[in-house]
Amino acid sequence: MEQSEGNNNQENSVVHRHRGKLIIFSAPSGSGKSTIVQYLMSKHPEFHLTFSISCTSRAPRGTEKNGVEYYFLSEDEFREKITNQEFLEYEEVYPGRFYGTLKSQVENQITQGQNVIFDVDVKGGCNLKRFYGDEALGVFVQPPSITELRKRLVGRATDAPDVIEQRLSKAAYEMTFASHFDHIVVNDDLYKAERETYGIVKAFLQK
Repeated sequence: MEQSEGNNNQENSVVHRHRGKLIIFSAPSGSGKSTIVQYLMSKHPEFHLTFSISCTSRAPRGTEKNGVEYYFLSEDEFREKITNQEFLEYEEVYPGRFYGTLKSQVENQITQGQNVIFDVDVKGGCNLKRFYGDEALGVFVQPPSITELRKRLVGRATDAPDVIEQRLSKAAYEMTFASHFDHIVVNDDLYKAERETYGIVKAFLQK
């Protein structure tokens, strides 16, 4: 019996040691954050990274499945979870259309040993970092300047001029929150930014 209890204790300690970690990426729109995240996900499987599965109140699109791309909730269900403080962060993108990250979902993923990566806006990133503290790595991806960001957004040719100006104004505001994150990666050269981010994430996961 004593031997069995010893084995259980050993198993529990192994499970605890393999608790996953949290990596938060935030940036102003157009900074290249999602490109860097995709680089880590596709080129470095040794990191065992997985996205957090968010909730949304919008309807599924195309072949999207509940619990795969998102957890699909009705607007009332989403609002109820807000009232019950079940979200780590959430945002009402349009009236009645919500996106958010459930505390329970993230806890399930890191308990299973997954290293959970978040690709979120600056407000969401600050909320996540505040909640998890040193358990999470916060990386802020920053454009070299607002002037360069304007060139990138104009080059995309996806937004009207007034929308671009709104994005730039928001970006200037969001950049004031960079100090709330553990690391700032200035994306003036994508290859360099990817290598720098790789080193930051590797060091954090090896702690």
